Amino acid sequence: MRFLFIALLFSLFANASTVDKKIKSTTSAINSTKSEYSSIYSKMEQNAKEILDQTLTIQKQQARLQELEQALGLKATIYKSNINELNGLSKTQAKLKKDQEDTEQKLIFNIARMASLTILIDKQDGANLDSIMSEEIIRVLAKQTKSDIQELNTKFFETGEQMSTLQQRSVQIKDEISSIDQKRKELKVAKEDNEKELAKLKINKQNYKVALEKILQQQDSLKQTLASLNIIKIDEKRRAQEKERQKQAMSNAPQPQSTSQTTPQEKLGKGVNTAADKVKKVGSSYQSLETVHYSGEKTIAPLEGYRVTKKYGNYTDPIYNIKIFNESVSLAPNQKGEKVRNVFNGKVIFAKNTPLLDNVVIVEHDNGLHTIYANLTQIAPGIQKGSKIVKGSVIGRVNDELVFEVTQRDSHIDPLELF
Repeated sequence: MRFLFIALLFSLFANASTVDKKIKSTTSAINSTKSEYSSIYSKMEQNAKEILDQTLTIQKQQARLQELEQALGLKATIYKSNINELNGLSKTQAKLKKDQEDTEQKLIFNIARMASLTILIDKQDGANLDSIMSEEIIRVLAKQTKSDIQELNTKFFETGEQMSTLQQRSVQIKDEISSIDQKRKELKVAKEDNEKELAKLKINKQNYKVALEKILQQQDSLKQTLASLNIIKIDEKRRAQEKERQKQAMSNAPQPQSTSQTTPQEKLGKGVNTAADKVKKVGSSYQSLETVHYSGEKTIAPLEGYRVTKKYGNYTDPIYNIKIFNESVSLAPNQKGEKVRNVFNGKVIFAKNTPLLDNVVIVEHDNGLHTIYANLTQIAPGIQKGSKIVKGSVIGRVNDELVFEVTQRDSHIDPLELF
């Protein structure tokens, strides 16, 4: 039994060490991913950070749950044994108390009897035979009573010591039971906290998924618009395959599991996906886009004041681990209603509102160059298909984010290379 307990204890420490290593590894991976993600695409950065932080929190919570459940598992037999022993001690203490009370009453009686016999001995005058016989009898009774008193006194104190020992053991057992009960309360609170975090994580992941799907839909919508204007070509077969892979990647992503339905090992292994998971290589460039470097003269930026919130090129989504290629850059204006400027002389070939990209303006320039301005809050008056505009002309305004894309002869250019 002792060997089994030691083995279980060793197993607990070994599992705890493994859990600590997992959390340390996950923390390192998450910090690395958050840093990379922040520099690539900050529009969804806050939501992603919350999800990653919640993932780590849940891992720690579930490690604590595992520790508590294993500790309680080891003490389950001890707890039952303690309860039984405590019940037995209570009965024994009750019996000892009654015995001690009886002993005390007998002791009191014998002390009183001894006192009476002593008085009688003192009164005997020894004048005749009857008196001598009576005194002898009284002395024998006194001697016996004295012996009884000594015996009862010894029994009284021995019973008291036994009761004291049992009381100490009772206190010890109650402390052990209280400790286990406290761990049970901790386990209950930990489970409740874990369920709350899992619920929050589920909502955040659902919101994030909706936002990510919107981005992919916007990319697809813009590609189709450019394809309809013969600016780029789309391989429809690859496009369909790509959309199906994206759909599967998001629908097959591990979902957080309730603590009431899984074991601690399953919760740690399958409960939440982390940045350390293997990346699903799902790229959005289904038409095999080629990137070329810009070699012309530098020009103005479409916004006077801005910050880059989404860069051109590959990035790996840290939540669903989907590898996505961004053909555009996203620029956040310093203030709402910022003017959007045309960056080269050219002709407007597209200017209208779209379901997914709000207002979009596409300008054709020399040397097969096209600039695309999407997510405009409004299009400037006079900007319409066929309009010739010069560099610096205001083509519209933007509140949140300007999606800016550049192509040249069916190839893409990193827009930030222009200015």
